[in-house]
Amino acid sequence: MADKQPDFIPKRPMHHRRNFTGLTSKEADMERSKWPKETIDLWNRLYKKDAADIETIQKSIVHHVTTTLARAAYNMDNFTAYQAVALSARDRLIAQWNETQGQLSKADPKRVYYLSLEFLLGRSMDNALLNLGLKDVYAKGIGQLGFRMEDVVESESDAALGNGNLGRLAACYMDSLATLEYPAWGYGLRYNYGIFQQRIIEGYQAEFPDYWLNFDNPWELPRLDISIPIYFAGHVHSFQDEYGVTRHKWVPGQSVQAIAYDVPIPGYDTENCNNIRLWRSKPTRVFDLTSFNEGNYEKSVEDATQAEKITSVLYPNDNTMAGKELRLKQQYFWTAASLHDIVRRFKKSQRDWSDFPEQVAIQLNDTHPTLAIVELQRILVDEEQLNWDDAWEIVTRTFAFTNHTVLPEAMEKWSVPMFEYLLPRHLQIVFDINLFFLQKVEKRFPNDRELLKRMSIIEEAQPQQIRMAHLAVVGSHKVNGVAALHSNLIRDTIFKDFVEYYGSDKFVNVTNGITSRRWLNQANHKLSELITETLGSDAWIKDLDLLKGLNKKVDDKVFQKKWMAIKRANKVRLAELIKERCGIEVSPDALFDVQVKRIHEYKRQFMNILAVIHRYRTIKSLTPAQKANVQPRVVIFGGKAAPGYYVAKLVIKLINSVANVVNQDPAVGDLLKVVFIPDYNVSLAEVIVPASDISQHISTAGTEASGTSNMKFVLNGGLILGTMDGANIEILEEIGEDNIFIFGCLAHEVEDLRYAQRYRGVPMDPALQGVLAAIEKGTFEDPKIFQPLISTLTIGKDYYLISADFASYLRANQAVDAAYKDQDEWVKKSIRCTANMGKFSSDRSVKEYADNIWHIKPFKVVDNQQID
Repeated sequence: MADKQPDFIPKRPMHHRRNFTGLTSKEADMERSKWPKETIDLWNRLYKKDAADIETIQKSIVHHVTTTLARAAYNMDNFTAYQAVALSARDRLIAQWNETQGQLSKADPKRVYYLSLEFLLGRSMDNALLNLGLKDVYAKGIGQLGFRMEDVVESESDAALGNGNLGRLAACYMDSLATLEYPAWGYGLRYNYGIFQQRIIEGYQAEFPDYWLNFDNPWELPRLDISIPIYFAGHVHSFQDEYGVTRHKWVPGQSVQAIAYDVPIPGYDTENCNNIRLWRSKPTRVFDLTSFNEGNYEKSVEDATQAEKITSVLYPNDNTMAGKELRLKQQYFWTAASLHDIVRRFKKSQRDWSDFPEQVAIQLNDTHPTLAIVELQRILVDEEQLNWDDAWEIVTRTFAFTNHTVLPEAMEKWSVPMFEYLLPRHLQIVFDINLFFLQKVEKRFPNDRELLKRMSIIEEAQPQQIRMAHLAVVGSHKVNGVAALHSNLIRDTIFKDFVEYYGSDKFVNVTNGITSRRWLNQANHKLSELITETLGSDAWIKDLDLLKGLNKKVDDKVFQKKWMAIKRANKVRLAELIKERCGIEVSPDALFDVQVKRIHEYKRQFMNILAVIHRYRTIKSLTPAQKANVQPRVVIFGGKAAPGYYVAKLVIKLINSVANVVNQDPAVGDLLKVVFIPDYNVSLAEVIVPASDISQHISTAGTEASGTSNMKFVLNGGLILGTMDGANIEILEEIGEDNIFIFGCLAHEVEDLRYAQRYRGVPMDPALQGVLAAIEKGTFEDPKIFQPLISTLTIGKDYYLISADFASYLRANQAVDAAYKDQDEWVKKSIRCTANMGKFSSDRSVKEYADNIWHIKPFKVVDNQQID
């Protein structure tokens, strides 16, 4: 390692540096021809892909330690080692990324642009090294330098760019798009502090900033030369052009800058490397020197403060008008910057605007990016001066919309007065879109005022509201749900009138999927290795249907033993994490029962903890002889509640209060432990998911769009305890009803049950009454604390049907206990779960989008990194 470092490290070649802005192939060749031979030789020696031997990698790592990080080689710690390995790997990733973008720029195929407010990427280094096929050689290289790859990986912070399954789905899709070689870009926001860092203080959730960017992020590339002005407020000036056509010009009153940060996304076992472009908000004027010199120091940085808060946090608390306004500004800022970028790229080709939908597909991941529809119409009509109808045809052929919910409270709406203040021209366009749309509806269905009222983009309330889901449906050529049940529900309920108007062809289903690269090959590598050894190939990593070959091994005792040894090792690892994070000792021999996801009433963590209380009270009532027959269980919770969601935060408090009592009760001992793991994120999921014996997905039937955590757990050989909701139904169809524990009412029964509870006074389940009595008696802390929770079941008439499902839920838990005691049969169920999860690959989902919605084709990138 004492070899002299090169005196000259070449700058990135000009054509690589500029390939995003359109340097032609001929210009690139001219630039390259100017290079001296020693520069070309050094470039090839340092960056060509086959230079992946241990010595070369070690030189690259030490080079970054001593130059980029300015540290002595003997003064490295784990974090320094992580930074150096990340920078070394990034060098290779950038070369592949530049090659991909350069070839795409030259070929100019149709691309898809995936707009998502969340991209829950987790840690990047492990995933990048695995996808590049370099993890083993890097592990050996860093090992010889005195570091363990496991410790180095742990030094990376999770990217705080999302919260729940919406963001993780987007990350899985970006992985699949790269792996399947589809031309694709993602667009999102670069949050300074994520959603928040969750800590538990006296049992309550407390929110703190997530300082994930404190030590820089080697996996993003600042594109400081890409700065886009974004405007707000002001007024609209109307005038007639030289042809007598009325035109509109938006005269803004405020402006900020959108700065681009690119995140390369490598495909697995391919040369393709796609991109996520994240936007950061900065002020147009950073510092007011005049105000500073006058002693008005706060005003001197006021513009910077106002601008930068747009991308400070994910989902600002919207319990106040200021919070609502910030959310709207955030969504417009992101969509406007993204549209500007997409349009700029299209205009380089000098094609006619009618070709725009043939070159550009834009997918709206939920309603958050719906303003992109209005912004594109504004660009085409106001700036490019197309006539309205031609522009609208381009818009509707370009956009497609993924709906993720049927919950009324999740249907995004913006008040017209606030919208008018922030986006006056866009409000005019929204009203025009609505007018022309309702005129067409009225022509098809004359004299039906109620229909027009239901379908209108504008809700007649005080004040008027803009229904973003309606706008997304009207402005898109395809609308998809994310599971078969969910897609049927949106056709039959929230979008029923639109289905009748447009016809059923516009409304399709694409069941969600997850990437096997992250959620099995990376998160559960020992199981991945066993599967590869058993199947004789690792081809399953790109073709998950090949896992069906494991069905032949279900009865193989040797294979079963290996399978369960890996499961127990994963449980030991999780037990160690629980001891470290929570101070609670749990036995890996107990049944690990997991519910980790966003805390929400419809997901019914409340019902889970109520059943835990019932279990606790039952154990307390048993004799010592009876306790010997009880199946020990560790019940594990994790997830964040929105800062303004009081009831959800009380659920977290109840879980922790119950845990404090149960875990310290000597009469219960190891028969029951309750754990809440704070600050749940992707990295924690990678430890929790492989260790699960049973996972709970227990939403009220008809409320969960799909879920993807259920897929992750089952792919890793964990069984499901769940309702007939979301993707649970399709998972049951694939793995068989003997390998899943289903309970509760069905979606078509929900409304009748709610009606019965509200108007017929159906009595509460007796077991549930006993649990609530224990809470009200003060068993788990001052009962006044939990009265609002109990009121959701009494005064609130139990909207999510906990009482209706409680008896069935308890029976299902008993069935889980009985099944787990028979370990010979349990391991067979576990193997069958993994073996039959091929359908739930995000590769399959992405192919369906590409074929049926986006109409894009794969583009194979050729390895051409060596320079002639």
